[in-house]
Amino acid sequence: MPENITTQLVVLGGGPGGYAAAFLAAERGLKTTLIDAAPKPGGACLHVGCIPSKTLLHAAGVVTTARDAAAFGIKFARPEIDLATLRAKGNKIVDTHASHLLELCKKRGVTHVEGRGIFTGPKLIEVDDGPEVTFDHCIVATGSSPTKLPTLSLDSPRVMDSTAALALESVPATLLVVGGGYIGLELGTVYAALGSKVTCVELTGNLLPGVDVDLVRPLANRLKSQFDKIHLSTKVTKIAEAKGGIRATLEGEGAGDLVFEKVLVAVGRRPNSAGFGLDQAGVEVTDKGFVKVDEQRRTSNPHIFAIGDVAGEPMLAHKAAHEGKLAVQVIMGEPMVWEPRAIPAVVFTDPEIAWAGLTETEAAKENREVRVARFHWAASGRASTLGRSDGLTKILVEPKSDQVLGVGLCGPGAGELISEAVVAIEMGATSKDLALCIHPHPTLTETISEAAETLHGLSSHIYVQKKRIL
Repeated sequence: MPENITTQLVVLGGGPGGYAAAFLAAERGLKTTLIDAAPKPGGACLHVGCIPSKTLLHAAGVVTTARDAAAFGIKFARPEIDLATLRAKGNKIVDTHASHLLELCKKRGVTHVEGRGIFTGPKLIEVDDGPEVTFDHCIVATGSSPTKLPTLSLDSPRVMDSTAALALESVPATLLVVGGGYIGLELGTVYAALGSKVTCVELTGNLLPGVDVDLVRPLANRLKSQFDKIHLSTKVTKIAEAKGGIRATLEGEGAGDLVFEKVLVAVGRRPNSAGFGLDQAGVEVTDKGFVKVDEQRRTSNPHIFAIGDVAGEPMLAHKAAHEGKLAVQVIMGEPMVWEPRAIPAVVFTDPEIAWAGLTETEAAKENREVRVARFHWAASGRASTLGRSDGLTKILVEPKSDQVLGVGLCGPGAGELISEAVVAIEMGATSKDLALCIHPHPTLTETISEAAETLHGLSSHIYVQKKRIL
């Protein structure tokens, strides 16, 4: 590696947004350098986030599916969990994809530099134990990290963040999950399936704060049988080493002092904006640590762009990838702006929860009038054959135009089903359009068209009582 590199574009961070930007830039003819602290691209999502967590969630799903089969008269023996094999499987999946990304760097002519890059000027980055990089344009894609609470900071292998939990060093007999957001619930689901007695503590009055309550309800009901305890409106004020575990002090509905073998602190993520010398590059940051960007993802330094988690919420890999490609197109002179109508979000619990576009919670906050159609999966033949009739599909439409504004789902495969909603919202479809699209039977996709049908008097499986005219 040369001591100095001059490049047209440098991408700082090799996650889904960073490598997507680097690959597109190289294909468009830009001399591109990708700087990342890891030996192989992929970022937190691939290495310590999305992919390893979904690997473990799949394994947990196999366990729970086998258990639930008893309702169909099929019984399996209690599963034997080989943690070493499970870890090896997850590591292989991650390394396979990371190695492929590194190979794609070579094929596309992207210079991959391993190390931590720090700005030392408006167009200059120094890499730890590496070269000095001079650039024409830069895309900052440094991602995010687990949030740390000072009151719960304890230097102990028994206290885990999401990264440590995904390493799956052991399955504790008892596990306290601090935080009822998607990370806490996904990892709590994994450990519960593998044999831990899981207690979840959430500060607010609902699991998955901010998500529509009717979508959360089926998940909350199922978790009551999977978790040992769920304490809402409860705060963990203190943790300390105790004999055989960690003593946690709880205040609120679940008040008391309890000892757990391990504790998982999952209270959100924070942007990785500190320690990169952004001030040296003239890049402004908000009070919350997000890099300030305009509608083209350009920062206060016109030569530097920011994408992904570090550039603002929602902190989602697919949002970062689209931002990265947009930034490259802007650099190439194309008239692009960031204006998505729907960014899908998925909670990969069991059941899954997914939504896109306007939510009912957001509509209420904005005092916005909407029509809401709900189709409960108890009326779905396919859901019944799966033994999962507790799901829900709902559609929000603009009352006058009938345009689809948002869709929410709760049930198995919700993350796969939501893409139809994204297309509908982005294309400006109406609920009548969805109702008139023929969906295959029997499938869960039908729940989308059937929800739409209820708005137009076309539903076969939901009876809507007509208003009596006096």
